[in-house]
Amino acid sequence: MGVLTRIQRAGALQRLLHAQAVKRAGQCNRRDPLETQRRIFRKLLGTAASTRFGRDYDFSRLKNRSFADAYGDYKASVPIRSYQDFMTDYFYRDQPVSSRAHSAPDLNNLAWPGTTTMFCETSGTTAPTKFIPFSDQMFAENRRAALDMISCYLAANPQSQILSGKVLYMSGSTSLTRVRRGVWSGDMSALTLRFRPWYLTPFVEPGPEISALPWDEKLQAMAELLLRDSGIRVISGVPPWIILLLKRCREIGAKPLRELLPNLELIIHGGTSLAPYRNEFDSLFAGQLPQLLELLPSSEAFMAFQQPGEAQMRLTPYYGAFFEFIRFEDLDGQGKPAAYADAIPLEQVEVGQRYAIILSTCSGLWRYHIGDTIRFTSTAPYFIEFTGRDRFLDKLEEKVTQGEVEQAVAHLNSSDRWNVREFMVGADISRRRHQWVLAVQDKGLHREDALRILDKTLCDLNADYAAFRVQGRINAPDVLLVPEDGIYHWSQAERGKLGGQTKIPHIDPTPDSSMIASLLEFHADMV
Repeated sequence: MGVLTRIQRAGALQRLLHAQAVKRAGQCNRRDPLETQRRIFRKLLGTAASTRFGRDYDFSRLKNRSFADAYGDYKASVPIRSYQDFMTDYFYRDQPVSSRAHSAPDLNNLAWPGTTTMFCETSGTTAPTKFIPFSDQMFAENRRAALDMISCYLAANPQSQILSGKVLYMSGSTSLTRVRRGVWSGDMSALTLRFRPWYLTPFVEPGPEISALPWDEKLQAMAELLLRDSGIRVISGVPPWIILLLKRCREIGAKPLRELLPNLELIIHGGTSLAPYRNEFDSLFAGQLPQLLELLPSSEAFMAFQQPGEAQMRLTPYYGAFFEFIRFEDLDGQGKPAAYADAIPLEQVEVGQRYAIILSTCSGLWRYHIGDTIRFTSTAPYFIEFTGRDRFLDKLEEKVTQGEVEQAVAHLNSSDRWNVREFMVGADISRRRHQWVLAVQDKGLHREDALRILDKTLCDLNADYAAFRVQGRINAPDVLLVPEDGIYHWSQAERGKLGGQTKIPHIDPTPDSSMIASLLEFHADMV
């Protein structure tokens, strides 16, 4: 076969795939989210009716009733549970206490039919590792969500070349633990890579040799790969780690990024808000950014993605999960639903309201409080913004949210003089003030400027904080400036966490503010 013939066939295949993507995108955008949620709810109940959980809550009685009646009874009988609740009530109920923090549970027809063979390990900032069940059905739903997202992108970009290129996926740890025969646990990215369809392997980078390297070596190798392989057209990862990769590329190549990466077409990001990092992305590409698309995946379910030309993500209630929502104001000081909190289905949400997400899924999680919050900006369609975890800064009764903290840093970064790479804020209870730690690029910056801007922005965003500052109930904040990689070094040394999917908590989640204290102690020579 001649070269020309191969090129023609490749072009024909690409046109065919693009046409299929356009068709799929049209079907995706014609779906009725409310009817889909009702259908998923009925299917979940019916599928799990014979499991121990289904028998305990009489799912067989609910599955054939109208949605309104079945949901009312479901809501009244099945309590909202945290991971700890599930661990005690179901996951480890018949297993020794000694095994609970160290190994995935043995789930066989417990809350979902069959044996659960995959568990996503999520390391909490202050708690032991969680083992989130991840069924074959949920794996398939996540794959369907990813195809829908790419199809919507291709439909909006007829000249796109991503079908003829590769994706650089900035994964976390790629190692898996064999829990028992046929059962594996690991980082979600490790599970995704290990069990992806074989035909995708040639189109996903990096390969196993680079993926297995320690993080610093992996970052260097990925940067060299990105510069060397012009076929990489998409980068997927968490915003601060993508920035590190791009900066490393610029350091190695010693040219503007757009010259070094002319074929980079799309950056898919998620896991943390882009707002504090947006200015640095603009600066790195000198205003010639690839397209940026946000998605909201989790170990529990795929929840939202952004479509080209739209400013925010659309909730995607189509992929094996039934959604409920609790008003953010109805969470207690630990971020848990208060006793009086009332969960509502998607059809009852209000624009402008911030909600904590409750999920029932095809992995056997039922009314599970996942810990993420969103705000609806529209209900036709269901546009959302990710507003962070359900924790807030409230040691001084101010209830400052993660979103407000991130907006304050984004406002600081909007100045040409500031470039905050990473940050954390906690409460200095004895001095009744906020303690900020900012990892910055330029050591010549003045902390007084940062204090003034952060304090004023929080006053503008949060009425309680502003009132408490005026009343003297909260004193002026303090800030410590550390080198741009200073928080990452602390995370690796003190938490043992560093890598492509590691997220730094922007608000200290510990009850006694011990995390911000640890960070200050780590940089004691700079205090």
